[in-house]
Amino acid sequence: MRFYVIGDVSVDLMYFVDALPRPGEETPATRALIKPGGAAATVAANLASLGHKVALAARVGTGPFRETALVNLKRVGVDLGPLQEDEEHPTSSILVFVIAGGDRTMVSSAGASRHLDAAAFKARALDQVDALVVSAYALAGGASREYALRALASAAKRGLTVFADLGTGAIRAAGEHLLEDLSGVDYLLMNRHELAALTGKDSISAGVQTLRHHGIERAVVKLGALGSMVVTPETEALIEPHAVDDVIDSTGAGDAYTAAFAAAVMEGRDPIEAARRANVAGALVATHVGAQGYLVKPEDLEAVVPSK
Repeated sequence: MRFYVIGDVSVDLMYFVDALPRPGEETPATRALIKPGGAAATVAANLASLGHKVALAARVGTGPFRETALVNLKRVGVDLGPLQEDEEHPTSSILVFVIAGGDRTMVSSAGASRHLDAAAFKARALDQVDALVVSAYALAGGASREYALRALASAAKRGLTVFADLGTGAIRAAGEHLLEDLSGVDYLLMNRHELAALTGKDSISAGVQTLRHHGIERAVVKLGALGSMVVTPETEALIEPHAVDDVIDSTGAGDAYTAAFAAAVMEGRDPIEAARRANVAGALVATHVGAQGYLVKPEDLEAVVPSK
């Protein structure tokens, strides 16, 4: 399958701590790392690792973070033809505090990602594409939103399958227009906190009803250790989690889930089986450090969830 992914490329500055410091305090880090990240970049890298052809539309700065941000994308053969370089804004960066147990807290700087030049989008870029994957960070505002909207419109004209992946920071930055921007996408993927932030509803069922009101009929809610929920016009199903030992870092687990789900759907699997495979992908990534500390391979999923 051929995917066109739009969104952010970043560098993650990771600090592992036992607990976050209170205001005015200082706490030591047990480990500090600089790793490639970004939601769209991590989805693209996993899709390529799963054996698909992937092009990534994103924007990076020309400074020292650039090569770190792109190292895995290059290694797995992601097409960086649509990648833009920005001489004014630095490559996006995220300060990640990984707390004992695998939870994380993040502080982000959008940098170059928010300035993806819409004038550079050419509709013909989607002529040989099977599916479009849009990170909500591309819709957060600025020039990148216009790029993403043009791509969504072109995908609709071509009848492409569209997957959209949310992020809490993107929802906060995008504001009320995000639901309208996402109206009609084939699959919307998010965790329960993102669903609540997007819809203003406390319960999953109420949030799903709001999505349907806005023309989003197929949604996937990532539930972490509880697995995930698939909602379609035909069914609502809770998909059991894939148990793993030694969860180290949940950074990137949701992005790996999105990649595995999108790949499975485009390979012809039904959403339930796709979610089951995606649960495995997210769990495996959480046993490694960094958003791209482990890129999922086809054999990882086949070994646990045999193809039908």
